[in-house]
Amino acid sequence: MKKQLFALLFALVPFTAMAAGGESVPYSMTPDLHDKASLQRGMQLFVNYCMGCHSLEHQRFARAAEDLDIPQDLIEENLIFSSGLAYNDQMHNAMSTDDAESWFGAPPPDLTLEARLRGTDWIYSYLLTFYRDPERPNGVNNEVFDLVAMPNVLEPLQGVQEKVCAETDRPVHGAELDPLTGKYQSCEVLQVTQPGSMEPDEFEEAVYDLTNFLAYVGEPSKLHAQVLGPKVLIFIFIFGVLAYLLKREYWRDIH
Repeated sequence: MKKQLFALLFALVPFTAMAAGGESVPYSMTPDLHDKASLQRGMQLFVNYCMGCHSLEHQRFARAAEDLDIPQDLIEENLIFSSGLAYNDQMHNAMSTDDAESWFGAPPPDLTLEARLRGTDWIYSYLLTFYRDPERPNGVNNEVFDLVAMPNVLEPLQGVQEKVCAETDRPVHGAELDPLTGKYQSCEVLQVTQPGSMEPDEFEEAVYDLTNFLAYVGEPSKLHAQVLGPKVLIFIFIFGVLAYLLKREYWRDIH
């Protein structure tokens, strides 16, 4: 009987699936799927800045509106721009595959499962580390994804970021440690040289919201599971106790 109880308890231990792609990235973030204000801002940013090229083919406007407590009329008025899309439709973009191949060399990927594929730290770092590179076709490159083909669509918010020579607390590639100051001297430090519409802290918060939304999209049922999970575990525990007491009652006379 003890073995069966241990097996039951072991089966009830929740396991968190780790996202693929254990690459070293300069920044990290922890998603908060209960922060609906952050998720709402993230959805707004995605629709306004990302959805022109990228789609969320496995997510519907209606599902996001229900989960994030956004009224239907606000979704229809402010977040559905294409006349071919309706409230209950999937979040497709308006770009054709032929146009995408012509402009970028390949169609931009669907981002529904991007957070589960690469991890939220990767997405967060990727969006923060675009920098000006005149040698690239779109004039930008990326610290996390070298030779990136995607333009920096968030540049109006962040401003122009470039690599400069400066001191940093982070041991970036090629940096030399100054033993007197304890800081690293590097000409690979990313710095905003032309401000955008947001302050650096505001932009980091916006990127957090956008990444947080992509984490939600990767597993939208997780919100419901976290609410339902404790109730299910309590039911199983109570049922297990009753079953054990019933078993003892049935077998009492036999033993």
